Amino acid sequence: MNIRHFLLSLLILFAASFLWAGGGNLISSYLPAAAKSQEFAGAASTLLDRSYRIIALKKAVQAKLTTKNYIPLKDIPLTVQQAVIAVEDNRFYQHAGFDIEGILRATLVNLQTGRIQEGGSTITQQLIKNLFLSSERSLSRKIEEFILAVDMELRYSKEEILEMYLNSIYFGSGMYGIGEAAAGYFAKTPAELSLAEAALLAGLPNAPSLNSPYVNFTAAKQRQAVVLTAMVKKSYIRPAQAEAANAEPIILAQHQP
Repeated sequence: MNIRHFLLSLLILFAASFLWAGGGNLISSYLPAAAKSQEFAGAASTLLDRSYRIIALKKAVQAKLTTKNYIPLKDIPLTVQQAVIAVEDNRFYQHAGFDIEGILRATLVNLQTGRIQEGGSTITQQLIKNLFLSSERSLSRKIEEFILAVDMELRYSKEEILEMYLNSIYFGSGMYGIGEAAAGYFAKTPAELSLAEAALLAGLPNAPSLNSPYVNFTAAKQRQAVVLTAMVKKSYIRPAQAEAANAEPIILAQHQP
């Protein structure tokens, strides 16, 4: 085990011990009464469940992952992988489950625009949230998400994390995972997707219920352009490729409502 993994292991052990010893209640004691009820009421899972996830994360993950339409990463085109990484977590291969630089950048963008335009969650954090956590916005849930994200980075390779993410993320219109999304939107397998189609799908998880091309085709195309721009910025594709993909007609498997 290298020094990085050793330090991260110590961090997980400390955080787990902190929660086990009632650390959430300790933090809560320093908050106003109104904040306590909002931040700590209605926890999504018991302390035992949380501890089990940390100690036996791989078993917990396997229990949650669905094998239906599961696509191995080797069968998912590099363009799909790059499109998702570029728009969701462009430092995916550099961070250890959480990205301080990404959080600061997202905070700055949101302050400048006056609204929530970017999130600071990594792909690893999003995977943890999709598998285990509720949409509750509380300090205790964020602590648990952080611990589990670091734990996952220690136990799985980046390729394994990306594969699980692509097979569990919601793409809108009732479709979970890249296999269902490719079939549902384009009647294709992931391996058959063009760059234009890959970029459109990569833009959906940001707001899947709103961006689905079956719900709002214009919004889906706008997100596609954001993804293509991000891919150019990351040097995954050339500007000419982005322009060609943006101009390519999108033919959906079903007629738009």
